[in-house]
Amino acid sequence: MHDLKPTDGDKSIDWGKTSRDYAIHRPGPPASFFRRLSAFDIGLAGQRILDLGTGTGVMARQFAKQGANVTGVDVSREQIEMAKQLASEEGLSVEFAVHSAESLPWQQPTFDVVAANQCWLYFDTDKVVRELRRILKPDGLLVTSHFCWLPRVDKIAHASEQLVLKFNPDWGGADWSGNIPACPAWAEADFDVQAMFYYDEPIPFTREGWCGRFRACRGVGATLSETEVNEFNTAHIDLLNRTVPESFNVLHRLDAHVFVLRNPTH
Repeated sequence: MHDLKPTDGDKSIDWGKTSRDYAIHRPGPPASFFRRLSAFDIGLAGQRILDLGTGTGVMARQFAKQGANVTGVDVSREQIEMAKQLASEEGLSVEFAVHSAESLPWQQPTFDVVAANQCWLYFDTDKVVRELRRILKPDGLLVTSHFCWLPRVDKIAHASEQLVLKFNPDWGGADWSGNIPACPAWAEADFDVQAMFYYDEPIPFTREGWCGRFRACRGVGATLSETEVNEFNTAHIDLLNRTVPESFNVLHRLDAHVFVLRNPTH
């Protein structure tokens, strides 16, 4: 097991502390995203898919709804327990287990697709690539993806981020530029890009939902103390009550890269 916890500045990131808010208020990518993935043969019925850093299983559960045979892994036991609960409530058959992406239990080529949504930046890339060379089937695909608000474009996202920085000045997730490279630098040595896309979509929120979404982000719930989270939340509620209607949209950018391994070992 890869036991080193990721950090943000000098703070350890513990996604388990966010599991309840994550499950309720952190939406998975919209249907439009999965339609685009399907066009590139990702998430098809009958595929064997491994979802790395699955969190509460938002990707894994959607792939299962589409008929795929899905396994989701995460280092956070709390996240995995929540993923199991949500899958059970939805009547879905998904295998969830506590494993790190750097130390996976499968010894043979097993998966048609390995997915990593909103989590690749936390991994030790060299170690994960070694794992993928062992567990991906011949011609298997890796898809990495993101689902992020656009603080340089969306005023609500910008204002909420500025409030986070008052409570957590070292938060490394603020002020994302929105730039999507044709091929990420980490992939250049080991992968060929088979396809990539990105697009923007307004995502609906209520004040309560947006507050919960921010409590579930790494700059708040995953790194701050319970007291700090509560103080942030009170200030965030006041900000939203003064500046936005009860329901509103926040512009997000969705992106995905579909990779094939260069020089596969089998």
